[in-house]
Amino acid sequence: MMAGIKTRFVTAADLMLQLTAAHRQERLKEYFSRVVMAPGLLVIDEIGYLPFGRDEANLFFNVVAKRYEQGSLILTSNLPFTQWAGTFADDQTLTAAMLDRLLHHAHIVQMTGESYRLKDKRKAGIKSSRAEPARKYEPEGGQN
Repeated sequence: MMAGIKTRFVTAADLMLQLTAAHRQERLKEYFSRVVMAPGLLVIDEIGYLPFGRDEANLFFNVVAKRYEQGSLILTSNLPFTQWAGTFADDQTLTAAMLDRLLHHAHIVQMTGESYRLKDKRKAGIKSSRAEPARKYEPEGGQN
């Protein structure tokens, strides 16, 4: 809890495992009350790291829909919004409805630059080829 705000942090994959288990045990309403709606701030990390099936996509939509205008939500993703449908069972309609709710009052923070994990490796003397930024290809002699 920071600044008096009850906060919960969970990865999207772990949230899906927990939601699916609660659904199978017919305890979804209790789970939503206790885990999804209880904190003032819910942070869901790694959206798009693993794709969701149709049932999981519907469960995730319900998380967003229930928290919409009821509690703060932070989502992290390496994917642009244009690629989110692929994460949510390729359901364009569900993804559009979810993004509509998410973006309505959103503050979007787009981060660029080197991964802090790779940066720490380089500080320790371990160099990774992934840490080097991509360079634009220039044919010999300048232009084609």
